Amino acid sequence: MSIKAYQRAATQAEAPRDLEYRAFGLVTAGLVRVKDEQPPAAALAEAIDANRRLWNLLSADCSAPENQLPPALRGQIISLALWVGRYSGEVLRQGADLGPLIDINRTMMEGLAAR
Repeated sequence: MSIKAYQRAATQAEAPRDLEYRAFGLVTAGLVRVKDEQPPAAALAEAIDANRRLWNLLSADCSAPENQLPPALRGQIISLALWVGRYSGEVLRQGADLGPLIDINRTMMEGLAAR
């Protein structure tokens, strides 16, 4: 079986919550790696971009009328996504600490892991 076919089968078998947890795990690992290793600026920008794209996707999903999360929770996720976007800019432009982005992602992962 090709890798693409395997990936397609894996994503079809996972629950949305599990997919979100895995996505947060991947982008958070990238942020941690960048924080620990202090790589070139391009690697930092790539990790920030991946994190920002994940949050933008969550925000768009929470904005959709068919989203079944409670409205208050949807609003909180959208607010967090806006904050992530603003703070990511501070990291890139002003060298702000990556810690708060990592912390918020880990908090989301804890929430997704709770069943």
